[in-house]
Amino acid sequence: MKQINMFGQEYAPNQEDSKYSKKIETPIYEPKNQKPHVMSLYDKLKTDRLINEINNSKVSDEDKKFLIEAAKRHTVFNYERIADYYANSSKEVQNLMEKSALVIIDFEKAIQLGYVRLCDEIKTQYLEEYGE
Repeated sequence: MKQINMFGQEYAPNQEDSKYSKKIETPIYEPKNQKPHVMSLYDKLKTDRLINEINNSKVSDEDKKFLIEAAKRHTVFNYERIADYYANSSKEVQNLMEKSALVIIDFEKAIQLGYVRLCDEIKTQYLEEYGE
């Protein structure tokens, strides 16, 4: 028995839709030999607008502090430029970027820092496909 989904399309329940793939492709950035300007790594427009609105509100200082921290999640990062910046930075900057999970270079280190949780099976499959 066919049904209608929320997009008005017919589908048969419990059947996989062949239009969609379950394969997940990890973005791999190829760094250029040029270090971008640090201000081009992120966009704070929405964040800054929210913070301005929060600061101009009549909410308590405690609420403002919380809302300002929450507003920071709206900062948009350009990971392609971040990869270029990382590739052309000092070891100290690279280490701090890795600790901030701006880049993940080493699965073992990322796991130690708590950013990546992989079971051995997934890790083995990844290494078979992509190598060390």
